[in-house]
Amino acid sequence: MGGFQRFETRLEQAISGTFARVFRSAVQPVEIAAALQRECDNNAQILSRQRRLVPNDFHVELSPPDLERLAPYDTAMASELTEQLTEHAENNGYSFPGPITIEFEQADDLTTGRFRIRSRAKAKVTANSTHTQVRRARAVLEVNGTEHPLNPPGVVVGRGTEADVRINDPGVSRKHVEFRVEVRRDGLKVDVHDLGSTNGITINGQRMTRAVADDGTEVTVGNTTLRVRMITDETSSEGPDV
Repeated sequence: MGGFQRFETRLEQAISGTFARVFRSAVQPVEIAAALQRECDNNAQILSRQRRLVPNDFHVELSPPDLERLAPYDTAMASELTEQLTEHAENNGYSFPGPITIEFEQADDLTTGRFRIRSRAKAKVTANSTHTQVRRARAVLEVNGTEHPLNPPGVVVGRGTEADVRINDPGVSRKHVEFRVEVRRDGLKVDVHDLGSTNGITINGQRMTRAVADDGTEVTVGNTTLRVRMITDETSSEGPDV
Protein backbone atom coordinates (compact mmCIF):
# COMPACT_ATOMS: atom_id res chain seq x y z
CA MET A 1 0.00 0.00 0.00
CA GLY A 2 3.02 2.26 0.28
CA GLY A 3 2.94 3.05 -3.41
CA PHE A 4 -0.70 4.14 -3.26
CA GLN A 5 -0.01 6.33 -0.21
CA ARG A 6 2.79 8.07 -2.09
CA PHE A 7 0.44 8.51 -5.03
CA GLU A 8 -2.23 10.16 -2.86
CA THR A 9 0.35 12.46 -1.27
CA ARG A 10 1.74 13.56 -4.64
CA LEU A 11 -1.75 14.12 -6.02
CA GLU A 12 -2.85 16.17 -3.00
CA GLN A 13 0.22 18.37 -3.40
CA ALA A 14 -0.44 18.70 -7.14
CA ILE A 15 -3.97 20.04 -6.66
CA SER A 16 -3.13 22.49 -3.87
CA GLY A 17 -4.63 20.74 -0.87
CA THR A 18 -8.17 20.44 -2.28
CA PHE A 19 -7.80 16.66 -2.61
CA ALA A 20 -9.93 15.56 0.35
CA ARG A 21 -12.69 18.12 -0.22
CA VAL A 22 -13.10 17.44 -3.94
CA PHE A 23 -13.08 13.64 -3.75
CA ARG A 24 -14.84 13.10 -0.40
CA SER A 25 -17.97 11.50 -1.90
CA ALA A 26 -16.79 10.80 -5.43
CA VAL A 27 -14.62 8.15 -7.03
CA GLN A 28 -11.35 7.99 -5.12
CA PRO A 29 -8.19 8.48 -7.20
CA VAL A 30 -6.48 5.61 -5.38
CA GLU A 31 -9.30 3.33 -6.59
CA ILE A 32 -8.60 4.38 -10.18
CA ALA A 33 -4.88 3.83 -9.67
CA ALA A 34 -5.49 0.32 -8.34
CA ALA A 35 -7.88 -0.47 -11.20
CA LEU A 36 -5.35 0.67 -13.80
CA GLN A 37 -2.73 -1.58 -12.26
CA ARG A 38 -5.16 -4.52 -12.33
CA GLU A 39 -5.89 -3.74 -15.97
CA CYS A 40 -2.18 -4.17 -16.71
CA ASP A 41 -1.92 -7.33 -14.60
CA ASN A 42 -4.97 -8.95 -16.21
CA ASN A 43 -3.96 -8.12 -19.79
CA ALA A 44 -0.21 -8.80 -19.69
CA GLN A 45 0.98 -10.76 -22.71
CA ILE A 46 4.15 -12.82 -22.41
CA LEU A 47 6.71 -11.91 -25.07
CA SER A 48 9.67 -13.68 -23.49
CA ARG A 49 10.80 -14.95 -20.11
CA GLN A 50 11.65 -11.42 -18.99
CA ARG A 51 9.26 -9.25 -21.02
CA ARG A 52 5.49 -8.88 -20.82
CA LEU A 53 3.48 -6.46 -22.92
CA VAL A 54 0.71 -4.50 -21.18
CA PRO A 55 -1.85 -1.89 -22.31
CA ASN A 56 -0.76 1.72 -22.55
CA ASP A 57 -3.95 3.44 -23.77
CA PHE A 58 -6.55 3.84 -21.01
CA HIS A 59 -10.06 5.34 -20.97
CA VAL A 60 -11.56 5.92 -17.52
CA GLU A 61 -15.36 6.21 -17.70
CA LEU A 62 -17.01 8.19 -14.89
CA SER A 63 -20.50 9.31 -13.94
CA PRO A 64 -21.40 12.89 -14.99
CA PRO A 65 -21.07 14.28 -11.41
CA ASP A 66 -17.70 12.58 -10.86
CA LEU A 67 -16.35 13.78 -14.20
CA GLU A 68 -17.49 17.33 -13.42
CA ARG A 69 -15.67 17.26 -10.06
CA LEU A 70 -12.55 15.84 -11.66
CA ALA A 71 -12.41 18.15 -14.70
CA PRO A 72 -10.30 20.94 -13.11
CA TYR A 73 -7.71 18.40 -11.96
CA ASP A 74 -7.73 15.83 -14.78
CA THR A 75 -4.31 16.84 -16.11
CA ALA A 76 -2.65 16.54 -12.70
CA MET A 77 -4.37 13.24 -11.99
CA ALA A 78 -3.45 11.77 -15.39
CA SER A 79 0.17 12.76 -14.78
CA GLU A 80 0.28 11.12 -11.34
CA LEU A 81 -1.53 8.01 -12.59
CA THR A 82 0.99 7.73 -15.41
CA GLU A 83 3.86 7.90 -12.93
CA GLN A 84 2.17 5.30 -10.74
CA LEU A 85 1.71 2.95 -13.72
CA THR A 86 5.31 3.44 -14.78
CA GLU A 87 6.50 2.42 -11.31
CA HIS A 88 4.19 -0.60 -11.35
CA ALA A 89 5.54 -1.66 -14.74
CA GLU A 90 9.15 -1.34 -13.60
CA ASN A 91 8.44 -3.43 -10.51
CA ASN A 92 6.77 -6.21 -12.52
CA GLY A 93 8.87 -6.38 -15.68
CA TYR A 94 6.14 -4.94 -17.92
CA SER A 95 6.75 -3.21 -21.26
CA PHE A 96 4.47 -0.58 -22.80
CA PRO A 97 4.24 -0.57 -26.64
CA GLY A 98 4.12 3.23 -26.67
CA PRO A 99 3.52 6.28 -24.46
CA ILE A 100 0.95 5.94 -21.67
CA THR A 101 -2.26 7.87 -22.35
CA ILE A 102 -5.08 8.25 -19.82
CA GLU A 103 -8.36 9.91 -20.78
CA PHE A 104 -11.39 10.58 -18.60
CA GLU A 105 -14.79 10.18 -20.27
CA GLN A 106 -18.43 10.54 -19.27
CA ALA A 107 -20.68 7.48 -19.03
CA ASP A 108 -24.31 8.35 -18.41
CA ASP A 109 -25.16 4.85 -17.16
CA LEU A 110 -22.78 5.12 -14.19
CA THR A 111 -23.79 6.48 -10.79
CA THR A 112 -21.64 8.58 -8.46
CA GLY A 113 -18.71 6.66 -7.06
CA ARG A 114 -18.67 4.05 -9.83
CA PHE A 115 -16.34 3.86 -12.81
CA ARG A 116 -14.97 1.46 -15.41
CA ILE A 117 -11.84 1.27 -17.50
CA ARG A 118 -11.23 0.36 -21.14
CA SER A 119 -7.69 -0.30 -22.28
CA ARG A 120 -5.64 -1.46 -25.23
CA ALA A 121 -2.02 -1.79 -26.29
CA LYS A 122 -1.36 0.90 -28.87
CA ALA A 123 2.00 0.97 -30.64
CA LYS A 124 3.71 4.22 -31.51
CA VAL A 125 4.20 4.46 -35.27
CA THR A 126 6.81 6.52 -37.10
CA ALA A 127 6.94 6.64 -40.89
CA ASN A 128 8.84 8.32 -43.69
CA SER A 129 6.45 9.37 -46.45
CA THR A 130 5.58 12.38 -48.62
CA HIS A 131 2.33 13.87 -49.82
CA THR A 132 3.34 13.10 -53.40
CA GLN A 133 3.70 9.42 -52.52
CA VAL A 134 0.28 9.32 -50.92
CA ARG A 135 -1.37 10.90 -53.91
CA ARG A 136 0.25 8.46 -56.33
CA ALA A 137 -0.22 5.34 -54.22
CA ARG A 138 -2.48 2.64 -55.61
CA ALA A 139 -2.38 0.73 -52.35
CA VAL A 140 -1.89 1.76 -48.74
CA LEU A 141 -0.98 0.10 -45.46
CA GLU A 142 -3.14 1.07 -42.49
CA VAL A 143 -1.39 1.03 -39.10
CA ASN A 144 -3.25 2.28 -36.00
CA GLY A 145 -5.43 4.54 -38.15
CA THR A 146 -2.53 5.97 -40.17
CA GLU A 147 -2.16 5.25 -43.89
CA HIS A 148 1.25 4.60 -45.44
CA PRO A 149 1.68 4.33 -49.24
CA LEU A 150 2.70 0.99 -50.72
CA ASN A 151 4.87 1.90 -53.70
CA PRO A 152 7.22 -0.31 -55.77
CA PRO A 153 9.49 -2.02 -54.98
CA GLY A 154 7.95 -2.31 -51.53
CA VAL A 155 7.92 -1.37 -47.86
CA VAL A 156 9.67 -2.93 -44.86
CA VAL A 157 7.90 -2.78 -41.49
CA GLY A 158 9.80 -3.20 -38.24
CA ARG A 159 11.02 -1.68 -35.01
CA GLY A 160 14.49 -0.67 -36.22
CA THR A 161 15.58 2.61 -37.79
CA GLU A 162 16.19 0.89 -41.12
CA ALA A 163 12.49 0.04 -41.54
CA ASP A 164 10.34 2.16 -43.87
CA VAL A 165 7.44 2.02 -41.40
CA ARG A 166 8.64 1.92 -37.79
CA ILE A 167 6.50 0.41 -35.03
CA ASN A 168 7.46 0.79 -31.38
CA ASP A 169 6.11 -2.62 -30.38
CA PRO A 170 8.33 -4.92 -28.25
CA GLY A 171 6.93 -7.94 -30.11
CA VAL A 172 8.12 -6.63 -33.48
CA SER A 173 11.59 -7.41 -34.85
CA ARG A 174 13.87 -4.69 -36.22
CA LYS A 175 13.01 -5.80 -39.77
CA HIS A 176 9.88 -7.89 -39.35
CA VAL A 177 7.87 -8.06 -42.57
CA GLU A 178 8.13 -6.79 -46.14
CA PHE A 179 5.29 -5.80 -48.45
CA ARG A 180 6.69 -6.29 -51.96
CA VAL A 181 4.88 -4.23 -54.57
CA GLU A 182 4.82 -4.91 -58.30
CA VAL A 183 2.99 -3.01 -61.04
CA ARG A 184 1.26 -5.28 -63.57
CA ARG A 185 -0.99 -4.75 -66.55
CA ASP A 186 -4.02 -5.79 -64.52
CA GLY A 187 -3.12 -3.62 -61.54
CA LEU A 188 -0.96 -3.71 -58.45
CA LYS A 189 0.30 -6.91 -56.82
CA VAL A 190 1.32 -6.92 -53.15
CA ASP A 191 3.19 -9.90 -51.67
CA VAL A 192 3.70 -10.24 -47.90
CA HIS A 193 7.00 -11.81 -46.75
CA ASP A 194 8.12 -12.58 -43.19
CA LEU A 195 11.76 -11.44 -42.94
CA GLY A 196 12.78 -14.16 -40.49
CA SER A 197 11.23 -12.36 -37.53
CA THR A 198 11.42 -13.75 -34.01
CA ASN A 199 7.67 -13.92 -33.39
CA GLY A 200 6.50 -14.49 -36.98
CA ILE A 201 3.38 -13.10 -38.62
CA THR A 202 -0.26 -14.08 -39.02
CA ILE A 203 -2.17 -13.27 -42.19
CA ASN A 204 -5.94 -13.08 -41.78
CA GLY A 205 -5.56 -15.09 -38.58
CA GLN A 206 -3.40 -17.83 -40.10
CA ARG A 207 0.25 -18.40 -39.26
CA MET A 208 2.18 -17.92 -42.53
CA THR A 209 5.54 -16.74 -43.83
CA ARG A 210 4.31 -15.31 -47.16
CA ALA A 211 1.10 -14.67 -49.08
CA VAL A 212 -0.45 -12.48 -51.76
CA ALA A 213 -2.38 -9.60 -50.21
CA ASP A 214 -5.81 -8.49 -51.36
CA ASP A 215 -7.90 -5.50 -50.33
CA GLY A 216 -8.57 -5.85 -46.61
CA THR A 217 -5.83 -8.40 -45.90
CA GLU A 218 -4.78 -8.16 -42.23
CA VAL A 219 -1.23 -8.93 -41.15
CA THR A 220 -0.48 -9.15 -37.42
CA VAL A 221 3.05 -8.46 -36.16
CA GLY A 222 3.67 -8.52 -32.43
CA ASN A 223 0.64 -6.79 -30.92
CA THR A 224 -0.05 -4.62 -33.97
CA THR A 225 -2.41 -5.28 -36.89
CA LEU A 226 -1.53 -3.96 -40.37
CA ARG A 227 -4.26 -3.75 -43.02
CA VAL A 228 -3.68 -3.61 -46.78
CA ARG A 229 -6.08 -1.39 -48.73
CA MET A 230 -6.25 -1.34 -52.52
CA ILE A 231 -7.47 2.05 -53.72
CA THR A 232 -8.64 3.49 -57.02
CA ASP A 233 -6.59 6.34 -58.44
CA GLU A 234 -8.71 9.45 -57.98
CA THR A 235 -7.07 11.33 -60.85
CA SER A 236 -9.08 11.35 -64.09
CA SER A 237 -8.60 12.73 -67.56
CA GLU A 238 -11.30 14.24 -69.74
CA GLY A 239 -11.25 14.73 -73.47
CA PRO A 240 -11.80 18.15 -75.07
CA ASP A 241 -15.33 19.42 -75.54
CA VAL A 242 -16.66 18.86 -79.04
